[in-house]
Amino acid sequence: MGDLLVFVLSGLVSGALYALLATGLVLSYSASGLFNFAHGATAYLCALTFYELHSGLGWPAVPAALLVVFVLAPGLGWGLDRLMFRRLAHVGETAQIVATIGLLVALPAAGLWAVELLAGAGVPVKPAENRFGLPGVGPSPAKSWQLMEGVGIDSDQLITWLVTALVAVALWVLMRHTRIGLQLRAAVDNRSLTELRGISADRLSSVAWMIASALAGLAGVLATPLLGLSAHDFTLFLFVSATAAVIGRFASVPLAFAGGLGLGVLQNLVAGYASFAESITGFRTAVPFLILFGGLLVLTRRARTAGIAAVDAPPVDHLAGASWSRRWGVWAAGAGLLCIAFYTVTTPFWSGLLAQGLAVALVFMSFTVVTGLGAMVSLAQGTFVTGAALVAGLLMSRGWPFVAALAVGTCAAAVLGALVALPALRLGGRSLALATLALAFLADQVLFQLRWLRNGDTGWSVPRPVLGPVDLSDDRALGVALVALVALVAAGLSALRGSPSGRAMLAVRSAPAAAAASGVSVLRTKLLLFTLSAGLAGFGGVLYASYNTRITATDFTAMTGLVWLAVVVAAGVRRPQYAVVAGLVYAVAPRLLSDYVTESAHLPVILFGLAGLALANDPDGYCAAVPVRRARRRAAGSRGSASRGSASRGSAPDPSGAPPPNPGASYAGGADAALELRGVTAGYDGGLVLQGVDLVVRRGEILAVLGPNGAGKSTACLVAAGALPVAGGEVRIRGRDATADGPVRRARAGVLLAPEGRGIFPSLTIEENLALYLPEAGARAAVYDRFPRLAERRGVHAGALSGGEQQMLALAPLLQRPPEVLIADEPSLGLAPRVAEEVYALLTELRDAGTALLLVEEKAAGILGVADTVAYLSRGRVAWCGPRDEVETDRLTEAYLGTGT
Repeated sequence: MGDLLVFVLSGLVSGALYALLATGLVLSYSASGLFNFAHGATAYLCALTFYELHSGLGWPAVPAALLVVFVLAPGLGWGLDRLMFRRLAHVGETAQIVATIGLLVALPAAGLWAVELLAGAGVPVKPAENRFGLPGVGPSPAKSWQLMEGVGIDSDQLITWLVTALVAVALWVLMRHTRIGLQLRAAVDNRSLTELRGISADRLSSVAWMIASALAGLAGVLATPLLGLSAHDFTLFLFVSATAAVIGRFASVPLAFAGGLGLGVLQNLVAGYASFAESITGFRTAVPFLILFGGLLVLTRRARTAGIAAVDAPPVDHLAGASWSRRWGVWAAGAGLLCIAFYTVTTPFWSGLLAQGLAVALVFMSFTVVTGLGAMVSLAQGTFVTGAALVAGLLMSRGWPFVAALAVGTCAAAVLGALVALPALRLGGRSLALATLALAFLADQVLFQLRWLRNGDTGWSVPRPVLGPVDLSDDRALGVALVALVALVAAGLSALRGSPSGRAMLAVRSAPAAAAASGVSVLRTKLLLFTLSAGLAGFGGVLYASYNTRITATDFTAMTGLVWLAVVVAAGVRRPQYAVVAGLVYAVAPRLLSDYVTESAHLPVILFGLAGLALANDPDGYCAAVPVRRARRRAAGSRGSASRGSASRGSAPDPSGAPPPNPGASYAGGADAALELRGVTAGYDGGLVLQGVDLVVRRGEILAVLGPNGAGKSTACLVAAGALPVAGGEVRIRGRDATADGPVRRARAGVLLAPEGRGIFPSLTIEENLALYLPEAGARAAVYDRFPRLAERRGVHAGALSGGEQQMLALAPLLQRPPEVLIADEPSLGLAPRVAEEVYALLTELRDAGTALLLVEEKAAGILGVADTVAYLSRGRVAWCGPRDEVETDRLTEAYLGTGT
């Protein structure tokens, strides 16, 4: 019984830290949709700052902790949100993962470099890297109390429990009893709808990141006595706490908090009572990663993909159809010059450095396969490199020739990749990345601890081969051989990309559901990608080990793989030639920085990590951005020339043959115009949907916009509400040019959009939905008086209401505080005829209160009964606009059939 209590109490300490980190992960993910892999690095940076303030500069522990938790950590979260996270929220998940992994690498190195600089300036800081047994917030040394025989607690544990309990209460009060908490929960439910209600999602994102960083800072300060100052241990702590975030579905703070506490206890119980594993070296330290991997497999839900046109649309290939010399001429010339340089220009030192870069480039090209072709983020590439090199070294110690050992090592890595992929491929995105990282840590802790495989701390000798008359022990000969190998692999991967198998892989990357519907086996394709990538990583790993002439089990850890991923994706992961650039930069940059900038080993790590920041602007990497920008400049020049030519010749008719704008839809709105669209063009991803739309909605008027599917009705609603920017034309509100205003400013100006479906927050109660728009209790009471059914169910979640009740809930607060303009996209969608009539009656009441209404409907018969003005939209243009009394049945039929002009 005593042992059990000891395990539970000590587990609650680590569980409390897991809970703090997991809560921060959930808050930041909920507000921005971004999973922050650098959350543990934030905790480490705060712990480092606390240690230097307290132990180095002599500050009292409590003021130092308060400064870190309430000033430094929130400030760091706010700054990162403004500089990086807001922009990352709009790029693909691969770029998000890699950018935050880069931050994970950069933040600890930045902290340690700052300590080095301060020490060099004479500031009395202390050495901080990998320090253990450090004081915490409480007494030092910690006080201990015996609860019973064999069971005790100390002051550090007690402080951790008490502070975590206070934080739990504070978070509950914040999220349930404050307006900012209500807005944060609304953003979790539907970020875009939050902005359509006039609440800035960017402001909420900053608040969430500040709170999340403060929680990470608090966890860092409390963990200092437990973990010391080890960036590696803090990172591991973060990844285990991700299991608690999964328990909370990345949305529920209470579930994540409770999951963190339970996770700490479970970890200790498994490690303490798993007597069957005592003979397995490293098992106890690997328990957290077993739990992480198992939790991901059990708790992660697969996202629905049916109906998605493109999960990950590839960038435009601006060299498509170009000649071989234009596509590959520069790269071929570069390879030739490099071969010549090995024997004419470079010194032995630089020959070796360039050969090292080419060897690691082979490893980096494995990311081109798994991430570039497969859109899967594998954090286990370092594991495949180590496994292949250890197997090859083992075989060569038994007398095997290099080529045979290389082949077997490559196959061993491919098999290991398949074994990793089989359980992990049911996951996707961040869950797949976390799962592969958990398996990588398991390999480091268990597989590579096997004595027969690792050969102790000395590892295995991997001598360079002699191929006939060519002795590759000469760095110049090795460099030329690696240039040839890299060229062959790059050519092979490019050929694969253009082959039927490659097209199947790209189809699975872009739209898995569509690929499956076309007869492509998604699982088999992903398994092939993973296996091929692992084999290529193993192949490059053996050659990399051969360059070093030795391999040990700690040369390429899971953390090394994180740095590699940040470097190669920042360069460009879709093309093998970009991986070669990344490999050379990875080898050469540290030496150049050491010679010309600083001898600190931390600066190259910082720069490699911060390269991920560029992904916010160029998600496909800085190498891939070069041809894109050149193509844009050429296109801009061509447009400029065409415009000058058109101006000199005068205006020409529209070559598409489209009709001119309808005079009946003139944008001379007059003084009573509440909303005007003037010659608006807009669309998605460069394709125009609206092509010169003119609409006017006046105060106290209902304008009904009719037309068939695909006519651009919903797009017009989004443009009017500011949710979709215009490509041309103007949007005016009460005569003011509001074209540049986003949805938040439009909503605050009185323009509200009730989007297609229901404009409610399903996870909030009726009372909370009303409180978002009507903060005053008296205004909500008036709504309940008008709608008794809502009053009876005010504590029910809105998602549990019927369709009619949800639409009533969306419109009810607007009757109490009518907006200037209401844009309703198919308000009767999914409603019974009687309920639809009630909705139309409410809309008429809003019109009588002076609101201008822009209604989009496909059910023409119902909407014509309440409309004052009718506009027909066909192929992105207003085909006709006029009073309801002038609507002709034939014209209505033509508009719906898409034949009206």
